Amino acid sequence: MDYKLSLVEHLTELRQRIIISLAALILASAVSFSFASRLLYILKAPAAGLIQKLVFFSPLEAFMIYMRIAFLSGLVISMPVILYQLWVFIGPAIQEKFKRHIVYFIFFSSFSFAIGCFFAYFVIIPPGLKFLLSFANQELVPLISADKYISFVTGLIACTGIVFQMPILSFLLTKLGVINAAFLRKKYKYAVIGIFIAAAIITPTTDTFNMLIMAGPMLFLYEISIWVSFFAGNKKRS
Repeated sequence: MDYKLSLVEHLTELRQRIIISLAALILASAVSFSFASRLLYILKAPAAGLIQKLVFFSPLEAFMIYMRIAFLSGLVISMPVILYQLWVFIGPAIQEKFKRHIVYFIFFSSFSFAIGCFFAYFVIIPPGLKFLLSFANQELVPLISADKYISFVTGLIACTGIVFQMPILSFLLTKLGVINAAFLRKKYKYAVIGIFIAAAIITPTTDTFNMLIMAGPMLFLYEISIWVSFFAGNKKRS
C-alpha cells in the first residue's frame, strides 16, 4: 500500500514539474514573439551571399514561422527552469551531498547547449548551405521557402545543442548507477559507429567533410563523457 502511495506521489510530482516547465516555455516563447523578426534576420545570416530572399506560399505560413522561431528562443531562455525542474525531480535518486550542485548542473547544461547551438550556427550550417546550393544551375533555380529554411536551420541548431549534452548525461547516469566509465570504454567501438550514423543523419549534406565536422566533436564529447563518468564514479564510491 505504501508503495502505491509513493508511486502516486511520484507521478504527481512529475506532472507538477512538467506543468512548471511548460509554463516557463510558453511564457518565454510569448516574450520572444515580440522580437521574432530580429531572430529571423539572425537565423538568415549564415545564408548571406547564398540566399537573397526567403519566400512563403500561404497566408498562414509567415505567422507560423515566427511562432516556430519564438518557440526555439523560448526553449533556450527557459532551459535553466526546465533543467532545475529535472534536477529536483531526479533529486531523490541522487546522493544528498550532490543535490547542492544544482547551480553547477544548470550552468554547465545551459553552457553546453549554448556551445552546441553556436557550433551549428557558425561551423555546420554555412558550409552545409554552400554545398547544397552549389547544385543550382540554369535548370535548377533556388527559390527557398522560409518555412523550409527555418526548419532546416533550427532543427540543426536544436539537435547539435542536445548532442553537446553528452557529458552532462554521462554524469547523471553515472550518479544514478546506470552506467560507468568501464562500460562506456567497453562500448567505444559501437559508440563510434553510432556517432557516425548520427552525424550522417544530423548533417545536412552527404559529403564526408561535413559529416566529419559533426562526428569529430561528437567523438570528443564521448571521450569527455567517459572521463566525466570515471571521476563521478570515483567520487560516488568515496
